[in-house]
Amino acid sequence: MLVAGIDSSTQSVKVLLCRAEDGTVVDAAAAPHPDGTECHPERWWEALNRVRDLLERADAVAVAAQQHGMVALDEAGEPVRPALLWNDTRSAPQARALVRELGGPKTWAERTGSVPLASFTVTKLRWMAENEPDNARRTASVMLPHDWLTLRLGAAAPVTDRGDASGTGYWSPAEGRYLPELVTAALGHEPALPRVAGPAETVGETPWGARLAPGTGDNMGAALGLGLREGDVVISIGTSGTAFAVAPAPAADPGGFVAGFADATGRYLPLVCTLNAARVLSSAADLAGTDLDGLSALALSAAPGAGGLTLLPYLDGERTPDRPGATGVLAGITTANATRANLARAAVEALLCSLADAAGYLAAQGVRPRRTLLIGGGARSEAVRTLAPAILGTPVTVPEPAEYVALGAARQAAWAAAGTPEPPAWPAPPATEHEAGRAAAEAAAGIRARYAALRDGTPA
Repeated sequence: MLVAGIDSSTQSVKVLLCRAEDGTVVDAAAAPHPDGTECHPERWWEALNRVRDLLERADAVAVAAQQHGMVALDEAGEPVRPALLWNDTRSAPQARALVRELGGPKTWAERTGSVPLASFTVTKLRWMAENEPDNARRTASVMLPHDWLTLRLGAAAPVTDRGDASGTGYWSPAEGRYLPELVTAALGHEPALPRVAGPAETVGETPWGARLAPGTGDNMGAALGLGLREGDVVISIGTSGTAFAVAPAPAADPGGFVAGFADATGRYLPLVCTLNAARVLSSAADLAGTDLDGLSALALSAAPGAGGLTLLPYLDGERTPDRPGATGVLAGITTANATRANLARAAVEALLCSLADAAGYLAAQGVRPRRTLLIGGGARSEAVRTLAPAILGTPVTVPEPAEYVALGAARQAAWAAAGTPEPPAWPAPPATEHEAGRAAAEAAAGIRARYAALRDGTPA
């Protein structure tokens, strides 16, 4: 039996065709999405149709997609506007207002698992109500990107899963239910919301007769694709940076650093997300007049600490910490250290310091790492792999590059097809192990201290 996993991300759609019994990838395809912070959902569907031939070979299908995106639909099921995506920060004022109006950070964390930021769906609904009232009035139902694609693929009715629902800001992971008063407070009226399906439920059938699983959010898909167990902490360096772990109980961080999500299996997925990740490397490569491999080589040619250069990598604002209007800061520059190599080293160190902060917020919520896994496009950088153990403060496992979100969606499809209590036991991916020497670990302490001083001393 063959199963297909779909990863519909900010930048593209990727599809893996896998053997259901062991997850072996037998074929893959991809198609691009338009760049930006909003996108008409039809563009996702058009991209998916460009890889339809591969999809139609599957006996079961699941979609994992970017979290938080607001897909607002009218009575006829048509989008009232392009979807606002997770990386659209225009709703930052509305996020702060909702937190103030509805009980403060502690109440939001206890009720929804998270203190909503500009990325969350609930804040985007409030932005639309205030700035596009006609569109808000026309909104009869609200979906997430994966919900919309699952419906288009053949779901019997609008459906989501607990993992993706937990990123809306109006669903409770602890209680396992929607909080309609919160979505009403944001939009001005109560829209129809997708039913929350069970983790391995069959929710419909595709036009070619394949079983359709409920799908999930991209981070939940990655956790399922990696086969995470308690004690595993994942740091992913993609368009966004994330640090997450599976947990047996829901998290509730009133500081707002940790999002207390649910996962795609019935457990929980405390997660920290940064807005700036792989693009820090690509932007630094552009400034240095090289490509990503060249940036890596330059970084490794420089001494630890980049000659005193420190970068605050909030190039496009930041989500954690919540600084939507922030910009990047390069501090400590002199005529002696203003070299391409030091710039490259400072960029890699800054990215890893930001992600080390993210892992630290998880630790404050009780997550104790047995191991740290480094994934995503940024993990392909030799400099990132080499510097990570010292700056993160743990040994690092780097699974071989793979489309883990799509692989997790494929595993969910295989689970729905099998009808078993637990997901199929696919083997762990091959990986390399990395550890820091004593000198690197000692240098990393100074690098992180200098980074923290710049972070805390820069106005929000």
